[in-house]
Amino acid sequence: MGYLPKKTLEDLEFYRVTEQIADFAITPMGKDSCIALAPMPDPESLRSELFAVSEYLASFDNDNRIPNHGFEDLSTAFQLLKIENSVLEVNAFRNIAVASQTVNTLLLFLKKFKTYYPTLYQLGSEIELNKEIKKEIDNVIDRFGEIRDNASDNLYTLRKQIQALKGKIAQSFNKALTHYQNLDYLDDIRESVVENKRVLAVKAMHRRKVKGGIMGSSKTGSIVFIEPEATLNFSRELQNLVFEESEEIKKILSQLTDYLRPLLDLIKHYQSYLIHIDTLFARARYAQAINALLPIFSDRQELELKNAYHPLLYRTHQLENKKTFPQDIHLDPESRIVVISGPNAGGKSITLKTVGLLQLMLQSGILIPVDEKSRVCWFDSILTDIGDNQSIENHLSTYSYRLKNMKGFLKKCDDKTLFLIDEFGTGSDPELGGALAEVILEDFYERKSFGLITTHYANLKLLADEQPAMVNANMQFNDKTLEPIFKLILGEAGSSFTFEVAQKNGIPFSLINRAKKKIERGKVRFDATIAKMQKQRQQMAQTGKSLREKESKFENESERLEKLNEKLKSKLVNYQELFDHNQRMIVLGNKLNDLADRFFQNNKKRPLIAELLRLVESENAKRKRKTAAQVKKEREVKKEVVQEVSAKLVSIRKEKKKKKTAPSQPKPVVDLKVGDKVRMLDGKSVGSIDAIEKQKAIVNYGLFTTQVSLDQLEIAP
Repeated sequence: MGYLPKKTLEDLEFYRVTEQIADFAITPMGKDSCIALAPMPDPESLRSELFAVSEYLASFDNDNRIPNHGFEDLSTAFQLLKIENSVLEVNAFRNIAVASQTVNTLLLFLKKFKTYYPTLYQLGSEIELNKEIKKEIDNVIDRFGEIRDNASDNLYTLRKQIQALKGKIAQSFNKALTHYQNLDYLDDIRESVVENKRVLAVKAMHRRKVKGGIMGSSKTGSIVFIEPEATLNFSRELQNLVFEESEEIKKILSQLTDYLRPLLDLIKHYQSYLIHIDTLFARARYAQAINALLPIFSDRQELELKNAYHPLLYRTHQLENKKTFPQDIHLDPESRIVVISGPNAGGKSITLKTVGLLQLMLQSGILIPVDEKSRVCWFDSILTDIGDNQSIENHLSTYSYRLKNMKGFLKKCDDKTLFLIDEFGTGSDPELGGALAEVILEDFYERKSFGLITTHYANLKLLADEQPAMVNANMQFNDKTLEPIFKLILGEAGSSFTFEVAQKNGIPFSLINRAKKKIERGKVRFDATIAKMQKQRQQMAQTGKSLREKESKFENESERLEKLNEKLKSKLVNYQELFDHNQRMIVLGNKLNDLADRFFQNNKKRPLIAELLRLVESENAKRKRKTAAQVKKEREVKKEVVQEVSAKLVSIRKEKKKKKTAPSQPKPVVDLKVGDKVRMLDGKSVGSIDAIEKQKAIVNYGLFTTQVSLDQLEIAP
């Protein structure tokens, strides 16, 4: 990076983030490497790191999980391998073998899945695959850390001899034990173990009668521990063989060390690679914990953070089950500097620190908790002036210290600088300090620097309104409850709510009025206007929210109706296809019926078969070749439609049946008399009644007359 003072890292609490990341590393060296994370020197290497972390994060949610990368520290082995004629310990060999196998497994896995993990694959693409290291070590040392019998021919022979000699020792001892037991020279315990050797527990009075080497006695002196003479001779021979075995093992390990010595650089590379993988893993786990991701890297100099969370605050609130408020910040060449104003405890400083810390994290290869549509860029310098910086050591006041800091800013600021200043201009006379702060801010503006400042000075708010690439912003405040809402609003200055907060905290109203009279009337009006604008902004935000909710509701309804329309269209098409199919089947059935009738008449098979073949060929000519999948799908659709139609037909038939079986409504009684114009209930012709006899009427239709029951007639309209 161009310029990044340590003070910036301290002001923004960057080291707390690296400590939290280190908690996710699985090796001590990985933890140290995480704590040592710092902003990277150039954007190219940064992008590679960010993509690698993002790929590792993605691996947690898919089936192709990256293999384990655990390893033991090999630094001590590196030191020994540099010294000529040195010999590594068995444990060091095993650790090297495990590290070699782990790296090989990772490299082969990433090569296989390089489509998923292109950046991670590229990180290890130049590392040499070496399976011989583990093979050579495994040929000498087994998984329990023991030297194998067949590590050398000489060792194999020596161990065979040792095994045989141990058998002879056991045999000779058992023989002596039986002999002296029969002579009643031994105590009740018969035998014991001294210096890893089996010894006879001889009664003190018989010690001179037992040949062998005295190895000690009991506390009371009643028992003397003697190694039998025959066993003693074999033990001396065994000691010689064991010594030869240890010398042979040293020789084997020395040869194995010499084999590894030329491979020192490769083994070092293996360890560096595994440490790097551990830091990527830890950063990915941390990103998972704070819902971080890789935003869009912009080609232009701009910073657009959407739903940006302060990671430390978010992590703390997670543990305490508290809500964290995200912020939206936008900096670009047209609005490079944001002047944030508003009451204290409204979240101004947190907003400032959120932007700074997220930028530091990003430029250190750490994913950040923002919306995926956020846009970020690279800054050569990140400068901060946050908090109380009184220097006791240099006997400087807060204001003097801050002026000294501003001097450094003025030297370094350019168009690729991000500066963050909290309570800009405070610490001196408000009017004079405000004027100085204004000219310094103008200088930053002319240098085309990017930045955020917080202030209570009205002249800085006015300056932000006057300059085209400078923007006012305020932290929203509830004017009724006088509680912070922790929401940054761009485009307007904020009121300090000085008198309102004072009134809420119990300062007498009379004193507040006197205070208002003591200051310029214009400033009070200016502050009141800003407060009024904030209230209007709040009301507009609520109205906008309500309108957005309604719009969303209508969009959902429109989408639902569109889907319903699509379903209906699909059903109509399916029904039409079913109808057409059934019609074709009826026509085909009629043709078959004609053929069957003809055959019934003439009983000739040959014309019947010829006609049938012609009919089949004619039908097949209309068919199209389809894949098995298409046929299966059509069958399923047809089956579904047939079932649906059948179900509806059953329902319709049931309804008709109900109507038929339902008791008919009693027909209203109509008093018919001779001369009335009438018609039958199920007819259309109208006639006149000529006579009525025994509930029957003679109806004259002009051309003819007929006799009809009275209950079958109705008055014609």
